[in-house]
Amino acid sequence: MVSKVDNSLFILRLGARVLYVLVYVDDIIVTGSDSQAIDSFVTQLNDRFSLKYLGNLNYFLGIEVQHTSEGMVLSQTKYVRDLLRKASMDRSNSLPTPMVTNCHLSVGEGSPVEDQHYYRSIIGALQYVVITRPDIAYLVNKVCQFMHNPLDVHFKAVKRILRYLQGTLSYGLRFTRDSKFLLEGYSDASWGFDVDDRRSTSGFCVFLGGNPVSWSSEKQSVVSRSTAEAEYRSVAHTAAEMIWIQSLLAELCVPVSSKALIWCDSSAAVAVAGNPVMHSKFKHVELDVFFVREKVAASILQVGHVPGSYQLADILTKPLSAPMFNKFRSQLRVVSIS
Repeated sequence: MVSKVDNSLFILRLGARVLYVLVYVDDIIVTGSDSQAIDSFVTQLNDRFSLKYLGNLNYFLGIEVQHTSEGMVLSQTKYVRDLLRKASMDRSNSLPTPMVTNCHLSVGEGSPVEDQHYYRSIIGALQYVVITRPDIAYLVNKVCQFMHNPLDVHFKAVKRILRYLQGTLSYGLRFTRDSKFLLEGYSDASWGFDVDDRRSTSGFCVFLGGNPVSWSSEKQSVVSRSTAEAEYRSVAHTAAEMIWIQSLLAELCVPVSSKALIWCDSSAAVAVAGNPVMHSKFKHVELDVFFVREKVAASILQVGHVPGSYQLADILTKPLSAPMFNKFRSQLRVVSIS
């Protein structure tokens, strides 16, 4: 059957055995609970279509898969190296972070770039790198906001991302086995951080069993009237993503018995998630409030407070100092695999 939450995923149940097939154009990943069922399916598929069987998964759509004794590591070393050559940055000096802490990009400061198409092609490629490198998600989201009229200062920011990638070519996303099978998310927002329209930036990262499975960094669609409103919008986005992941896990026959957790560093947002009396103070995000509150009341998820120094989602909403950036990058499981 076709998955209800992902049209590219197909699920076959044969009694106690389960088979998963992920299809992207003409690339297919097959996995499941029984190796004989997998072999039989591949044979039947090959009888009907002409297949090239590549064995155990090690490369898919530019993503390299390295199997280890503890789990696996996903990386895009070759893809990034090719991108650096395309941008003539493959021999550039590396930098420790993708963005300086005092950098505030604007739509009106700078001179137009000579080749806007070139700028957009580099940005498009960087968006794909975010699949295995959430540590650059915030700045890639930021420079994408100037694709309609890129300026030289924006291109300078892009080059800094590339120089950071040059120094972290061997980095990838590590997945390990964990006995704590918990769905856990971190949600954050930088209120009024955009210098042009004072809109906020939301960010979240979701972990399953200690492994990152989803993350996002995006500019909020409307102006938030307060820090708490901006934070609560981010909590609602995180909750929606976690509900989607729970639905996917249910289809995959993967039970998660524990209540999902969302960690937020805004005490006001945490309080209103569990206290319906305070909803009157959040009229401008009323739909978000009721959505989250409904899930909390149904014991589907819980919103808790985390100190700002432990707010992992900070790396997705603002530029950080090198020590804080390295700390959160490590907690995101982005590590060297050399």
